[in-house]
Amino acid sequence: MEPSDWPAVRRIYQEGIDAGHATFESSAPDWASFDRSKLPAHRHVATADDGTIVGWAAVSPVSSRPAYSGVVEHSIYVASEAHGRGVGRALLQALVSSTEKAGIWTIQASVFPENGPSLGLHEAAGFTVVGRRSRIARMPRGPFAGQWRDTILIERRMEP
Repeated sequence: MEPSDWPAVRRIYQEGIDAGHATFESSAPDWASFDRSKLPAHRHVATADDGTIVGWAAVSPVSSRPAYSGVVEHSIYVASEAHGRGVGRALLQALVSSTEKAGIWTIQASVFPENGPSLGLHEAAGFTVVGRRSRIARMPRGPFAGQWRDTILIERRMEP
């Protein structure tokens, strides 16, 4: 992912937010905030044959404490027009590869239980369910605004 990709990445991010099953965020950040929060070596975009960006993946450190230096939280967003075409799988494979090469030993995420496609994608990639966080937060906007939502905590450990 390059800074010039940001308009397309932001559009896909906002589309996922608006659909209501991606995040508790209410709007996609600006580039500077995104850039500060995501590890540069593990930002990926997927493109269609015509070069249009149709998805992205990135990771954030879960803690600044040295003991957790190999643990990241990831995000994957796929444009609605590209759903069901293997974009998420390709992005997740790229993310697993880049993080393992860098010595990152755990990738984690929180997924809404209603997001069956994401849970299935992650299970196929070797992620396991750690647990369910019941009523962890209220949705700030969108189709589930004001509702308490659960999340499923998933993780993938690097092979020893």
